[in-house]
Amino acid sequence: NEHAVFTQQPTDLVVVAGQPVTLPCSIPGYHGMVLWLRDGMALGVNRDLSGYPRYDIVGDHSKGEYHLLIQRTEMQDDAFFECQAIQAAIRTRPARLTVLVPPEDPVIMGAPVVSLRAGDPLNLTCHADNAKPAASIIWIRNGQVLNGAMYSKTLLRDGRRESTVSTLYLSASNIETGQRITCRASNKAAPNGKDAVVTIDIQHLPLVNLSVEPQPILEGNLVKFDCSAKANPPVIHYRWAKGGSIIREVSGDTYEVIVDHSFFTEPVSCEVTNALGSTNISRNVDVYFGPRMAAEPQSLQVDQGSDAIFNCAWTGNPSLTIVWMKRGSGVVLSNENILTLKAVRQEDAGKYVCRAVVPRVGAGEKEVSLTVNGPPTISSTQTQQVLYGEKGQIKCFIRSTPPPDRIAWSWKETVLESGTSGRYTVETVSTEEGVISTLTMSNIVPADFQTIYNCTAWNSFGSDTEIIRLKEQGTPIPFVPLVYFFVFEPITKSIVRPVGLLKQNNYNVRICESPPFHRGVILVCSPNCSDATDRRWQIGCINFRRVPRCLWGS
Repeated sequence: NEHAVFTQQPTDLVVVAGQPVTLPCSIPGYHGMVLWLRDGMALGVNRDLSGYPRYDIVGDHSKGEYHLLIQRTEMQDDAFFECQAIQAAIRTRPARLTVLVPPEDPVIMGAPVVSLRAGDPLNLTCHADNAKPAASIIWIRNGQVLNGAMYSKTLLRDGRRESTVSTLYLSASNIETGQRITCRASNKAAPNGKDAVVTIDIQHLPLVNLSVEPQPILEGNLVKFDCSAKANPPVIHYRWAKGGSIIREVSGDTYEVIVDHSFFTEPVSCEVTNALGSTNISRNVDVYFGPRMAAEPQSLQVDQGSDAIFNCAWTGNPSLTIVWMKRGSGVVLSNENILTLKAVRQEDAGKYVCRAVVPRVGAGEKEVSLTVNGPPTISSTQTQQVLYGEKGQIKCFIRSTPPPDRIAWSWKETVLESGTSGRYTVETVSTEEGVISTLTMSNIVPADFQTIYNCTAWNSFGSDTEIIRLKEQGTPIPFVPLVYFFVFEPITKSIVRPVGLLKQNNYNVRICESPPFHRGVILVCSPNCSDATDRRWQIGCINFRRVPRCLWGS
């Protein structure tokens, strides 16, 4: 034993955990105890390693072979080993057995499917644990390695193995739903790496499209609203509204309805909901409809010389045209909503029409009145017929806005506003057209035919006077020249206009004047209505609105 030497000694080895390894030790011709040590601790004598079931001493004993077989290497085998020949007092040099440990299967947090909201960035975390040496981690998408991941490792309590964590950040613009991203962990024990895969699920609110067919469409026809939506997670329900009011009888993705003008201004909305929330989209319908009043004009009463302003607003589709005209006139006064009449006169009073036209669809109009406050205007026949010895009447017709404050008849030295004075009685009657004041004489005498009768009316804006003469029935009507005269007040005057008289085929004829003093209508009465007080004459003259001045015929 004094000359025993080792012919085989263990050398440094690297082995993957779980694999077998043999550490050689040969000392031919040696007949003593052989001892294996691990990190200085004896494992057993000769071939007795009963305390370590994974360890065996193998080789030909007769040749002095004491090889150490480790059947399945473990982390605890990562140590220094040496073989000693006790009686020869020799030992091999220490051999380092390095045990490599592959990482456990990598784990991606949240896998196999990671969900996030549209617009949010993606953060993926993958860890590979219990590796020796620490695992390297790479991220792969569509066969391409993704750069920029953060990497960290932690040494475990055994002081040998390590765990690795890698975090990958991707901006919202760099990800798409359905993409598969791989985390691959590798080290020397697992050079080909181990993979974990995650699928990206981008969730979003419903993406909604609301279509309306057909358009444009005439009011009173059927349209269909189609609310198509893409959503992740899926759509839960639909809700319809019009002008902000819920349509409870509709719950699906389509809505059919007969439209009216309100669909032009009150949009129809479709609200689509999934687990993340709701998306609401609305559409107006291009409904063709005739004019509808939006701002109704109001009749006006203004003072003479003031401005009159009417406002009239219509809605319609397609675009409408507005026309302002005075009733009975073909002159267009305005094509705007507002009609302004500057410094109105009494002849501006009347009916005005605001008319709206929607081409090929329809038209509408609204009439308003303009009342002009001014002095009274008297319309009467300047020569009126009566029968001698009978009761006679003379009348004057007064138009006045505001209504007359006072009406008076005057002749000679007498003034009578109402009631009876001697043979004379004054009665005043209001009609829709104006006021009729009647002077009744109980018994016509010759002096009455020589008397000039004045009918005068006042209001807050002024006065007007009309001269009326009596003519005995059967006497030709004299021509009345144009004269000026004053009564009661220095500022009151009236113009007497010349008029004509006809008698044809034994019929009595009246010739009436119509402002602005144009010859007007000829009224005919049968021979038996010869008296100016006959109601057929009176009604005909008073009710004929365009005839302010009438003469009785004979």
